[in-house]
Amino acid sequence: MASLRNGKAWLLGILLVAGLVVPILVEDTYLRHLFIISFVYGIVAASWDLTLGYAGIFNFAHIAFFGVGIYATALAAKLLGIDPWIAMLIGGIAASAAAAIVALPIVRLQGVYVVLVTFAFSQLVFQLVISQSQVTGGTNGIVRIPTLSMPGHNFLRDYKLGYYYVAFALLVAATVCLRLLVRSDFGLSIKALRDNEDYGVSRGIPIARQRLKALVASAFFTGVAGGFYVIYLRVASPEIFDFSTASLVLSMVLVGGTSSIYGPIVAALVLTFISEGLANINNFAEGRFMLVSVAMIVVLLFFPKGLASVLPAALARRHEKRDRESRNWKGTRVVPNDQKNGTALPPISLDRST
Repeated sequence: MASLRNGKAWLLGILLVAGLVVPILVEDTYLRHLFIISFVYGIVAASWDLTLGYAGIFNFAHIAFFGVGIYATALAAKLLGIDPWIAMLIGGIAASAAAAIVALPIVRLQGVYVVLVTFAFSQLVFQLVISQSQVTGGTNGIVRIPTLSMPGHNFLRDYKLGYYYVAFALLVAATVCLRLLVRSDFGLSIKALRDNEDYGVSRGIPIARQRLKALVASAFFTGVAGGFYVIYLRVASPEIFDFSTASLVLSMVLVGGTSSIYGPIVAALVLTFISEGLANINNFAEGRFMLVSVAMIVVLLFFPKGLASVLPAALARRHEKRDRESRNWKGTRVVPNDQKNGTALPPISLDRST
Protein backbone atom coordinates (compact mmCIF):
# COMPACT_ATOMS: atom_id res chain seq x y z
CA MET A 1 0.00 0.00 0.00
CA ALA A 2 2.84 2.37 0.85
CA SER A 3 4.55 1.67 -2.48
CA LEU A 4 1.26 2.34 -4.26
CA ARG A 5 0.87 5.68 -2.51
CA ASN A 6 4.47 6.65 -3.24
CA GLY A 7 4.01 5.72 -6.89
CA LYS A 8 0.81 7.76 -7.06
CA ALA A 9 2.54 10.77 -5.48
CA TRP A 10 5.38 10.60 -8.01
CA LEU A 11 2.90 10.27 -10.89
CA LEU A 12 0.90 13.27 -9.70
CA GLY A 13 4.08 15.31 -9.37
CA ILE A 14 5.13 14.44 -12.91
CA LEU A 15 1.67 15.33 -14.27
CA LEU A 16 1.74 18.65 -12.42
CA VAL A 17 5.11 19.59 -13.90
CA ALA A 18 3.97 18.40 -17.33
CA GLY A 19 0.88 20.58 -17.08
CA LEU A 20 3.04 23.62 -16.35
CA VAL A 21 5.45 22.90 -19.20
CA VAL A 22 2.93 21.98 -21.93
CA PRO A 23 2.06 25.55 -23.07
CA ILE A 24 5.77 26.34 -23.34
CA LEU A 25 6.34 23.40 -25.68
CA VAL A 26 2.98 23.62 -27.48
CA GLU A 27 2.61 26.97 -29.24
CA ASP A 28 -0.34 25.99 -31.44
CA THR A 29 -3.37 27.98 -30.22
CA TYR A 30 -5.86 25.26 -31.22
CA LEU A 31 -4.07 22.64 -29.13
CA ARG A 32 -3.96 25.06 -26.22
CA HIS A 33 -7.70 25.60 -26.73
CA LEU A 34 -8.30 21.83 -26.50
CA PHE A 35 -6.33 21.66 -23.27
CA ILE A 36 -8.37 24.54 -21.81
CA ILE A 37 -11.69 22.90 -22.73
CA SER A 38 -10.52 19.53 -21.39
CA PHE A 39 -9.52 21.18 -18.09
CA VAL A 40 -13.02 22.68 -17.79
CA TYR A 41 -14.65 19.33 -18.54
CA GLY A 42 -12.25 17.70 -16.08
CA ILE A 43 -13.52 19.94 -13.27
CA VAL A 44 -17.14 19.26 -14.20
CA ALA A 45 -16.61 15.49 -14.43
CA ALA A 46 -14.61 15.24 -11.19
CA SER A 47 -17.25 17.31 -9.38
CA TRP A 48 -19.98 15.04 -10.74
CA ASP A 49 -18.02 12.09 -9.37
CA LEU A 50 -18.44 13.53 -5.85
CA THR A 51 -22.22 13.07 -5.96
CA LEU A 52 -22.53 10.18 -8.40
CA GLY A 53 -19.55 8.09 -7.34
CA TYR A 54 -18.87 8.90 -3.70
CA ALA A 55 -22.35 9.87 -2.47
CA GLY A 56 -24.24 7.46 -4.75
CA ILE A 57 -26.76 10.15 -5.76
CA PHE A 58 -28.09 9.66 -9.29
CA ASN A 59 -27.86 13.36 -9.96
CA PHE A 60 -28.74 14.24 -13.55
CA ALA A 61 -28.95 17.97 -12.87
CA HIS A 62 -25.18 18.44 -12.94
CA ILE A 63 -25.07 19.96 -16.41
CA ALA A 64 -27.88 22.29 -15.32
CA PHE A 65 -25.58 23.49 -12.50
CA PHE A 66 -22.90 24.05 -15.14
CA GLY A 67 -25.40 26.10 -17.16
CA VAL A 68 -26.46 28.09 -14.10
CA GLY A 69 -22.79 28.98 -13.51
CA ILE A 70 -22.45 30.03 -17.14
CA TYR A 71 -25.49 32.31 -17.21
CA ALA A 72 -24.95 33.74 -13.72
CA THR A 73 -21.39 34.72 -14.65
CA ALA A 74 -22.44 36.11 -18.02
CA LEU A 75 -25.22 38.24 -16.52
CA ALA A 76 -23.02 39.47 -13.67
CA ALA A 77 -20.14 40.41 -15.97
CA LYS A 78 -22.10 41.95 -18.84
CA LEU A 79 -25.31 43.36 -17.39
CA LEU A 80 -24.07 44.31 -13.92
CA GLY A 81 -20.52 45.18 -14.96
CA ILE A 82 -18.91 43.05 -12.24
CA ASP A 83 -15.26 42.12 -12.71
CA PRO A 84 -15.05 38.73 -14.52
CA TRP A 85 -12.81 37.27 -11.79
CA ILE A 86 -15.51 37.96 -9.19
CA ALA A 87 -18.26 36.98 -11.64
CA MET A 88 -16.78 33.46 -11.83
CA LEU A 89 -17.19 33.12 -8.05
CA ILE A 90 -20.76 34.38 -8.40
CA GLY A 91 -21.31 31.60 -10.93
CA GLY A 92 -20.14 29.04 -8.37
CA ILE A 93 -22.36 30.50 -5.65
CA ALA A 94 -25.39 30.58 -7.99
CA ALA A 95 -24.82 26.93 -8.94
CA SER A 96 -24.58 25.97 -5.26
CA ALA A 97 -27.82 27.82 -4.56
CA ALA A 98 -29.49 25.92 -7.40
CA ALA A 99 -28.15 22.65 -5.97
CA ALA A 100 -29.56 23.51 -2.55
CA ILE A 101 -32.97 24.09 -4.13
CA VAL A 102 -32.97 20.80 -6.04
CA ALA A 103 -31.58 18.97 -3.00
CA LEU A 104 -34.61 19.71 -0.86
CA PRO A 105 -36.93 17.19 -2.56
CA ILE A 106 -34.30 14.53 -3.36
CA VAL A 107 -32.28 14.12 -0.17
CA ARG A 108 -34.69 11.48 1.07
CA LEU A 109 -35.51 9.94 -2.32
CA GLN A 110 -33.77 6.98 -3.93
CA GLY A 111 -33.12 5.42 -7.31
CA VAL A 112 -35.24 6.38 -10.27
CA TYR A 113 -37.11 9.10 -8.33
CA VAL A 114 -33.87 11.06 -7.91
CA VAL A 115 -33.20 10.68 -11.64
CA LEU A 116 -36.67 11.97 -12.52
CA VAL A 117 -36.53 14.98 -10.19
CA THR A 118 -33.04 16.06 -11.26
CA PHE A 119 -33.84 15.56 -14.95
CA ALA A 120 -37.00 17.64 -14.53
CA PHE A 121 -34.95 20.37 -12.86
CA SER A 122 -32.58 20.42 -15.85
CA GLN A 123 -35.50 20.89 -18.22
CA LEU A 124 -36.92 23.61 -15.97
CA VAL A 125 -33.65 25.57 -16.09
CA PHE A 126 -33.44 25.14 -19.86
CA GLN A 127 -37.00 26.37 -20.41
CA LEU A 128 -36.38 29.29 -18.06
CA VAL A 129 -33.33 30.34 -20.10
CA ILE A 130 -35.27 30.09 -23.37
CA SER A 131 -38.40 31.86 -22.16
CA GLN A 132 -36.68 34.83 -20.49
CA SER A 133 -35.12 36.03 -23.72
CA GLN A 134 -35.12 39.71 -22.67
CA VAL A 135 -32.51 38.80 -20.03
CA THR A 136 -30.83 35.61 -21.24
CA GLY A 137 -31.02 36.27 -24.99
CA GLY A 138 -33.23 33.22 -25.54
CA THR A 139 -31.99 30.90 -28.27
CA ASN A 140 -29.44 33.52 -29.37
CA GLY A 141 -27.69 33.48 -26.02
CA ILE A 142 -25.49 36.24 -24.62
CA VAL A 143 -22.48 37.44 -26.63
CA ARG A 144 -19.51 39.77 -26.15
CA ILE A 145 -19.02 38.93 -22.51
CA PRO A 146 -16.11 40.84 -20.93
CA THR A 147 -12.86 38.93 -20.81
CA LEU A 148 -10.38 38.49 -17.98
CA SER A 149 -7.95 41.31 -17.33
CA MET A 150 -4.71 41.57 -15.41
CA PRO A 151 -2.29 44.50 -15.09
CA GLY A 152 0.50 44.17 -17.64
CA HIS A 153 -1.06 41.23 -19.48
CA ASN A 154 -3.50 41.01 -22.39
CA PHE A 155 -5.47 37.75 -22.38
CA LEU A 156 -6.65 38.33 -25.97
CA ARG A 157 -3.18 38.60 -27.53
CA ASP A 158 -1.16 35.97 -25.71
CA TYR A 159 -2.20 33.02 -27.91
CA LYS A 160 -4.34 31.57 -25.07
CA LEU A 161 -1.33 31.27 -22.76
CA GLY A 162 -3.01 33.14 -19.89
CA TYR A 163 -6.27 31.25 -20.19
CA TYR A 164 -4.36 27.96 -20.19
CA TYR A 165 -2.72 28.68 -16.86
CA VAL A 166 -5.95 30.00 -15.31
CA ALA A 167 -7.79 26.83 -16.39
CA PHE A 168 -4.95 24.64 -15.14
CA ALA A 169 -4.91 26.46 -11.78
CA LEU A 170 -8.67 26.00 -11.43
CA LEU A 171 -8.32 22.29 -12.23
CA VAL A 172 -5.56 21.79 -9.66
CA ALA A 173 -7.45 23.77 -7.00
CA ALA A 174 -10.69 21.86 -7.62
CA THR A 175 -8.87 18.51 -7.57
CA VAL A 176 -7.11 19.27 -4.28
CA CYS A 177 -10.34 20.46 -2.66
CA LEU A 178 -12.30 17.44 -3.88
CA ARG A 179 -9.62 15.02 -2.68
CA LEU A 180 -9.57 16.69 0.75
CA LEU A 181 -13.36 16.42 0.89
CA VAL A 182 -13.53 12.72 0.03
CA ARG A 183 -10.69 11.87 2.44
CA SER A 184 -12.30 13.77 5.33
CA ASP A 185 -14.87 12.52 7.82
CA PHE A 186 -17.51 14.00 5.53
CA GLY A 187 -16.23 11.84 2.65
CA LEU A 188 -16.32 8.72 4.83
CA SER A 189 -19.88 9.49 5.90
CA ILE A 190 -21.26 9.86 2.35
CA LYS A 191 -19.49 6.65 1.31
CA ALA A 192 -21.03 4.88 4.29
CA LEU A 193 -24.49 6.12 3.26
CA ARG A 194 -23.83 5.00 -0.30
CA ASP A 195 -22.72 1.49 0.69
CA ASN A 196 -25.27 0.83 3.45
CA GLU A 197 -27.78 3.59 4.08
CA ASP A 198 -29.58 1.86 6.96
CA TYR A 199 -26.35 1.13 8.80
CA GLY A 200 -25.08 4.69 8.25
CA VAL A 201 -28.28 6.22 9.61
CA SER A 202 -28.21 3.86 12.58
CA ARG A 203 -24.70 5.13 13.38
CA GLY A 204 -26.00 8.69 13.56
CA ILE A 205 -25.05 10.03 10.12
CA PRO A 206 -27.58 12.72 9.08
CA ILE A 207 -28.44 11.56 5.57
CA ALA A 208 -30.28 14.70 4.43
CA ARG A 209 -27.55 17.08 5.60
CA GLN A 210 -24.70 15.05 4.13
CA ARG A 211 -26.38 14.68 0.75
CA LEU A 212 -27.16 18.40 0.72
CA LYS A 213 -23.51 19.20 1.42
CA ALA A 214 -22.35 16.84 -1.35
CA LEU A 215 -24.65 18.44 -3.92
CA VAL A 216 -23.75 22.01 -2.92
CA ALA A 217 -19.99 21.32 -2.94
CA SER A 218 -20.02 19.57 -6.32
CA ALA A 219 -22.18 22.33 -7.82
CA PHE A 220 -19.84 25.08 -6.58
CA PHE A 221 -16.81 23.77 -8.48
CA THR A 222 -19.01 23.09 -11.51
CA GLY A 223 -20.40 26.62 -11.39
CA VAL A 224 -16.93 28.16 -11.20
CA ALA A 225 -15.90 26.02 -14.18
CA GLY A 226 -18.99 27.25 -16.04
CA GLY A 227 -18.06 30.83 -15.18
CA PHE A 228 -14.57 30.41 -16.57
CA TYR A 229 -15.98 28.61 -19.62
CA VAL A 230 -18.24 31.53 -20.56
CA ILE A 231 -15.59 34.17 -19.83
CA TYR A 232 -13.16 32.26 -22.04
CA LEU A 233 -15.54 31.71 -24.97
CA ARG A 234 -17.35 35.04 -24.39
CA VAL A 235 -20.65 33.40 -25.42
CA ALA A 236 -23.42 31.93 -23.25
CA SER A 237 -25.51 29.59 -25.37
CA PRO A 238 -28.48 27.37 -24.38
CA GLU A 239 -26.83 24.58 -26.40
CA ILE A 240 -24.89 23.74 -23.26
CA PHE A 241 -28.06 22.10 -21.92
CA ASP A 242 -28.12 19.64 -24.85
CA PHE A 243 -28.23 15.94 -24.07
CA SER A 244 -24.96 15.52 -26.02
CA THR A 245 -23.09 17.63 -23.45
CA ALA A 246 -24.53 15.63 -20.55
CA SER A 247 -23.72 12.31 -22.23
CA LEU A 248 -20.16 13.42 -23.02
CA VAL A 249 -19.40 14.47 -19.43
CA LEU A 250 -21.14 11.38 -18.04
CA SER A 251 -18.95 9.27 -20.33
CA MET A 252 -15.89 10.94 -18.80
CA VAL A 253 -17.06 9.98 -15.30
CA LEU A 254 -17.90 6.37 -16.17
CA VAL A 255 -14.93 5.69 -18.46
CA GLY A 256 -12.48 7.29 -16.05
CA GLY A 257 -13.96 5.47 -13.08
CA THR A 258 -16.35 6.52 -10.34
CA SER A 259 -15.12 7.19 -6.80
CA SER A 260 -11.68 8.18 -8.00
CA ILE A 261 -11.65 11.97 -8.83
CA TYR A 262 -8.48 11.47 -10.91
CA GLY A 263 -10.08 9.02 -13.34
CA PRO A 264 -12.73 11.44 -14.73
CA ILE A 265 -10.04 14.12 -15.17
CA VAL A 266 -7.84 11.82 -17.24
CA ALA A 267 -10.88 10.65 -19.22
CA ALA A 268 -11.82 14.30 -19.84
CA LEU A 269 -8.41 14.96 -21.39
CA VAL A 270 -8.55 11.86 -23.59
CA LEU A 271 -12.19 12.11 -24.68
CA THR A 272 -12.00 15.84 -25.40
CA PHE A 273 -9.09 15.38 -27.77
CA ILE A 274 -10.73 12.35 -29.41
CA SER A 275 -14.10 14.10 -29.71
CA GLU A 276 -12.64 17.28 -31.19
CA GLY A 277 -10.36 15.30 -33.47
CA LEU A 278 -13.30 13.35 -34.88
CA ALA A 279 -15.29 16.59 -35.29
CA ASN A 280 -12.73 17.79 -37.84
CA ILE A 281 -13.45 14.79 -40.07
CA ASN A 282 -15.97 15.55 -42.80
CA ASN A 283 -19.54 14.41 -42.09
CA PHE A 284 -18.50 12.97 -38.74
CA ALA A 285 -19.35 15.83 -36.40
CA GLU A 286 -22.38 14.05 -34.90
CA GLY A 287 -21.07 10.51 -35.30
CA ARG A 288 -18.29 11.22 -32.80
CA PHE A 289 -20.79 11.00 -29.94
CA MET A 290 -21.73 7.50 -31.13
CA LEU A 291 -18.10 6.43 -30.97
CA VAL A 292 -17.71 7.92 -27.49
CA SER A 293 -20.82 5.99 -26.39
CA VAL A 294 -19.43 2.77 -27.86
CA ALA A 295 -16.13 3.37 -26.05
CA MET A 296 -18.03 3.86 -22.80
CA ILE A 297 -19.90 0.57 -23.27
CA VAL A 298 -16.70 -1.33 -24.07
CA VAL A 299 -14.86 0.08 -21.05
CA LEU A 300 -17.76 -0.65 -18.69
CA LEU A 301 -18.03 -4.17 -20.11
CA PHE A 302 -14.42 -5.09 -19.36
CA PHE A 303 -13.71 -2.63 -16.50
CA PRO A 304 -16.96 -1.98 -14.59
CA LYS A 305 -15.17 0.40 -12.19
CA GLY A 306 -13.59 2.40 -15.02
CA LEU A 307 -10.04 2.77 -16.24
CA ALA A 308 -8.94 4.21 -12.88
CA SER A 309 -9.34 0.73 -11.38
CA VAL A 310 -6.92 -0.93 -13.81
CA LEU A 311 -3.65 0.15 -12.19
CA PRO A 312 -4.70 -0.48 -8.53
CA ALA A 313 -6.07 -3.90 -9.53
CA ALA A 314 -2.81 -4.81 -11.28
CA LEU A 315 -0.76 -3.70 -8.26
CA ALA A 316 -3.08 -5.62 -5.90
CA ARG A 317 -2.61 -8.81 -7.95
CA ARG A 318 1.14 -8.28 -7.86
CA HIS A 319 1.01 -7.82 -4.08
CA GLU A 320 -1.06 -10.99 -3.65
CA LYS A 321 1.36 -12.93 -5.81
CA ARG A 322 4.30 -11.70 -3.74
CA ASP A 323 2.40 -12.57 -0.54
CA ARG A 324 1.78 -16.13 -1.77
CA GLU A 325 5.45 -16.53 -2.61
CA SER A 326 6.35 -15.47 0.95
CA ARG A 327 4.54 -18.51 2.39
CA ASN A 328 6.37 -21.78 2.88
CA TRP A 329 5.31 -25.12 1.46
CA LYS A 330 3.25 -25.94 4.59
CA GLY A 331 1.04 -22.95 4.02
CA THR A 332 2.24 -20.89 6.99
CA ARG A 333 3.35 -17.34 6.49
CA VAL A 334 7.04 -16.53 6.91
CA VAL A 335 7.26 -13.95 9.69
CA PRO A 336 9.94 -11.30 9.20
CA ASN A 337 12.66 -11.17 11.85
CA ASP A 338 11.52 -7.78 13.16
CA GLN A 339 8.02 -9.17 13.91
CA LYS A 340 8.99 -12.47 15.54
CA ASN A 341 8.68 -11.08 19.07
CA GLY A 342 4.92 -10.86 18.47
CA THR A 343 4.51 -7.63 20.40
CA ALA A 344 3.38 -5.46 17.52
CA LEU A 345 0.15 -5.86 15.62
CA PRO A 346 -0.79 -3.64 12.70
CA PRO A 347 -3.23 -0.95 13.82
CA ILE A 348 -6.78 -0.96 12.48
CA SER A 349 -7.56 2.23 10.60
CA LEU A 350 -10.14 3.55 8.18
CA ASP A 351 -8.93 3.58 4.59
CA ARG A 352 -9.07 7.12 3.18
CA SER A 353 -7.08 6.31 0.07
CA THR A 354 -10.10 6.22 -2.25
